[in-house]
Amino acid sequence: MNLIPLPAFSDNYLWLLQHEGHALVVDPGDATPVHQWLQDQQLHLDCILVTHHHPDHTGGVSSLQAAYGAQVHGPALETLPFEFQAMNESDELTWRGLTFKVIAVPGHTAGHIAYWAQVPDQAPILFCGDTLFSGGCGRLFEGSPAQMLNSLDRLAQLPSDTRVCCAHEYTLSNLKFALAVEPANQALQAYNQHCSALRQAGRPTLPSSISTEAAINPFLRSREKAVEQAVKHFAGSACGQSEVEVFAHLRQWKNEFK
Repeated sequence: MNLIPLPAFSDNYLWLLQHEGHALVVDPGDATPVHQWLQDQQLHLDCILVTHHHPDHTGGVSSLQAAYGAQVHGPALETLPFEFQAMNESDELTWRGLTFKVIAVPGHTAGHIAYWAQVPDQAPILFCGDTLFSGGCGRLFEGSPAQMLNSLDRLAQLPSDTRVCCAHEYTLSNLKFALAVEPANQALQAYNQHCSALRQAGRPTLPSSISTEAAINPFLRSREKAVEQAVKHFAGSACGQSEVEVFAHLRQWKNEFK
């Protein structure tokens, strides 16, 4: 199994798995880079995974579906403009002997799902769309802070070596915020230097890993004392004591952060 991040638009990644002449692609908002990669590598696309309904994740699906006859899997609780196999929490699908488990992760959108698989002789893979980013999480367009906190908690419980395949190259901007929240976090400082070097070399910062995100991502660390204190300093008397309120104000801080 070969994992490839295909750049699209200004900062999207369309994740592609290739195995023995066949390919699977995740959230192809743009069909053009997928068509080009398939042609260059002489691959046949037979599976498309969709995490949520936003156009930058779905815009190329119909074209690819028509060109290759690929089976499309997507969130059962969202409306998509093409035929697809509806996937719910705990459903499984198999591609080329690789079994993906579906995890419901509402928050960014109401029906957002993620796909996790244990790859033989490799670290597991998580395709998490716009729920979890390296150093950050998605905006709450349709879900509640409680839903997003629960969704992130579920992803944080996956095996620590799981490769986190986020859908956007937002890492450096996320880490700038993370350092404002938790400036004394040495793991975060080192990771910021590592990712800065990768981007300067024109390389992706992704995939990350669950263990890395647990150490540096404020949205997975909102219960840590240092993060909680920083959020309460930002929000003042408006911030209550509950975990959800702290998380909600952390997300609001990120929304306003420059």
